[in-house]
Amino acid sequence: MNRTILEILEKTAKKFPDKTIYEDISRKSTYSDFVQKAQKIGSSLANKIKNINKPVAIYIDRSVTCLETMMGVTYSGNYFTVLDIKSPKERINLILQTLPEISIVVEKKNVEKIKELNFDGEIFIYEELIEEKVNTENLAEIRNRIIDTDPMYVQFTSGSTGVPKGIIICHRSVITYATSIKETFDINENTKFGSEAPFYFSLSTLDTYTTMISGATMVIIPKMYFSFPIKLLEFLKENKINTVYWVPSALCIVANLKALDEVELPDLKRVMFVGEVMPVKQLNIWRKHLPDATFVNLYGPTEITDVCTYYVVDRKFNNDENLPIGKEFNNCNVLIIKDDGTEAKVGEPGELCVRGSFLSLGYYNNPEKTNQAFVQNPLNKAYPETIYKTGDIVKKNENNEIIYISRKDFQIKHMGYRIELGEIEAVINNVEGIIACACVYDNENKKIVLFYEAHKELEEKELVKQIKNNLLSYMWPNEIHRLEKMIYNANSKIDRPKLKKMI
Repeated sequence: MNRTILEILEKTAKKFPDKTIYEDISRKSTYSDFVQKAQKIGSSLANKIKNINKPVAIYIDRSVTCLETMMGVTYSGNYFTVLDIKSPKERINLILQTLPEISIVVEKKNVEKIKELNFDGEIFIYEELIEEKVNTENLAEIRNRIIDTDPMYVQFTSGSTGVPKGIIICHRSVITYATSIKETFDINENTKFGSEAPFYFSLSTLDTYTTMISGATMVIIPKMYFSFPIKLLEFLKENKINTVYWVPSALCIVANLKALDEVELPDLKRVMFVGEVMPVKQLNIWRKHLPDATFVNLYGPTEITDVCTYYVVDRKFNNDENLPIGKEFNNCNVLIIKDDGTEAKVGEPGELCVRGSFLSLGYYNNPEKTNQAFVQNPLNKAYPETIYKTGDIVKKNENNEIIYISRKDFQIKHMGYRIELGEIEAVINNVEGIIACACVYDNENKKIVLFYEAHKELEEKELVKQIKNNLLSYMWPNEIHRLEKMIYNANSKIDRPKLKKMI
């Protein structure tokens, strides 16, 4: 029985010892070398942190080194939180305050930055940890004390109050999730991921852990390449990347700037995306250039490890249509619950809720928030059963596919009508020349406010004309702001809270 991801990683390493597991711009690591370095870090941390199940922050940039440290903390019997080293000090301090008795692992080059934080815990240097000899006996004893519902890591997302929420993911959730991904998409030793996501973001879960259990290889793409689409595609081509799992904004930038006209991608066979609604217009550009590739729309929040549903794009979609989010993964069950606590029928909207082993343990040191989101299944009166309320409104279509409608908090009451802001965005995204758009609601002045980025040739009067032709009058934006560049957060999603502050 596998209680941690480590047992599976070690089996894979015995099967493919000399194969590259992870690679960044500076170095590669084979499976055997990766396991050995993680065990060294684990042995060293175990000597320094006397009890297991303690939080360890990792202040290391996105690299093979960071991945080694993540697994090193896991070997030590503790759980990790990867920090964004480019994040404001105030945010990092809030995260550290949420996790009592926390220590930090840092590279030598960033030690001085740690000293600038409001932190008085223990600081461990990566270069010193890696010099430790592997203590096989101690690591085995630690492994025997871990159970599969112990925390493996805590990921922090933005909280509505401005305080980051720490989501606790246990070993069982990671194993169940990664195994389901591997089986669903036939991830194997021939898979080569081109990784986009930072390791403090749940999107990184798929390629990071599915690589470990399948014998695949994951190449970390430098973030700067996503600002230069042709260089990005050249990187994919040179490294023979055959699978990507990106946020839609990254795919849209490539499509909008016509980079696919310049660089062919003969090896890319699987394109997966998650995090926001993927505009069909840009998806169709990708499908035109990669007619033999499989395209997959995935859906899910961090609270259920990463994703819970997927849709393999198997038919033609017009630019003004919405993609389904599909069906649930194996060993994961989704429910569509109406406001009255009953299950929605086909065509009826309701809140998407999730049950099963993908679920996180809840929010760290925040029982009130946990009890609001992780609740008793209203369809089950017989025994305790927790479901997670996603806050997303969905419905099933006639093909039994789940269709995403909007966030609960994206639904507004305007001029007496209930309006989904996502519906307005879908229409505007389809306008020729639009690169990105977002609608926010000014509650104080009762206005729908549109922010957009577009090619130079699109004039505002043409955009207004298209809006009036394709939207009901009560859905027309009351204010329109053209941006030189759309504002994105650290996870490459449109930063709606920041846009709202600009009203």
